[in-house]
Amino acid sequence: MRQPALGRIHERITAIATTSFPAYVIRGENESLMIDSGVNLLGPTYLAALKDVFGDAEEPDYLFFTHSHYDHVGAGGYLKRHLPGLKLGGHERLAVLAQKASALETMNRLSRDHLELLEHNRTGEDVTIYPFQVDVVLKEGDEIDLGGLTCRVYEVPGHTRDSLAYYLPEIEALFPGDACGVLRTSRGEPLQVEFVASYQDYIDSLKKMIGLQPRMICLAHNWVLTDSDAGRFLQWSLAETYRYRELIKAHLEAAHGDVEVALDEIMRAAYDADDESLPPRAAYLANLSAQVRHIARQRDNEENNQ
Repeated sequence: MRQPALGRIHERITAIATTSFPAYVIRGENESLMIDSGVNLLGPTYLAALKDVFGDAEEPDYLFFTHSHYDHVGAGGYLKRHLPGLKLGGHERLAVLAQKASALETMNRLSRDHLELLEHNRTGEDVTIYPFQVDVVLKEGDEIDLGGLTCRVYEVPGHTRDSLAYYLPEIEALFPGDACGVLRTSRGEPLQVEFVASYQDYIDSLKKMIGLQPRMICLAHNWVLTDSDAGRFLQWSLAETYRYRELIKAHLEAAHGDVEVALDEIMRAAYDADDESLPPRAAYLANLSAQVRHIARQRDNEENNQ
């Protein structure tokens, strides 16, 4: 089954804010966890939704990030300022980037492209992404006991080097971030393959998550998949990743190895399709450029080793 990532999706899990940038709130018997915090402009919406979930007397204990991109950590600092007891968690690389001025400047610049989200901050609150502290540095094998639910941490690099997935074995629920791609809402090319840092690491991470055999996948954008659809999605994502690599290689061949020409052709094909579910052009170009250059280097290495 596939359902929009919004509202109560399990007796212990609620997706809040928007389907495009859902944050997942998980309530254990003793502690609670929020996963990801979307684009900074959604900060006031997340905060209001948390008050609806918890009431005025409670708040989540943890906010764990799946990776360091602006549309996953954006409102983290804002929420910490309003909920000082909230403990932020993420990879050690994120802990460094969260203090790096140039990285935060890029996050704020990309955030400003989301004009469609301005309505979520009508009062003009300061939602700028400032340096923030990662309170809990997470790594492969860590387990957080929420009471009746255990959050297991898996390192799933490939999209980014700091990508983490979270798995709740008691209910077989996986929160992969963008480590298995973005399932869009369009009818055209519905799965956006998201290896950016490393193609091979992305493949290996997909295989790791397939091995978990989740019965629920709470995607970082748009959808929640359950039962047989969950398993099929991961296998499909793996097949699409292989296919996408060959597509990029074909564009590079047609461009006689010229990365800029290949990049321009792929961009033109994507945006000529008038796909409203694509991210803003700057963010899409940044990821696509990294992908094409990565495959170009692989292609050159393969040719040199022949």
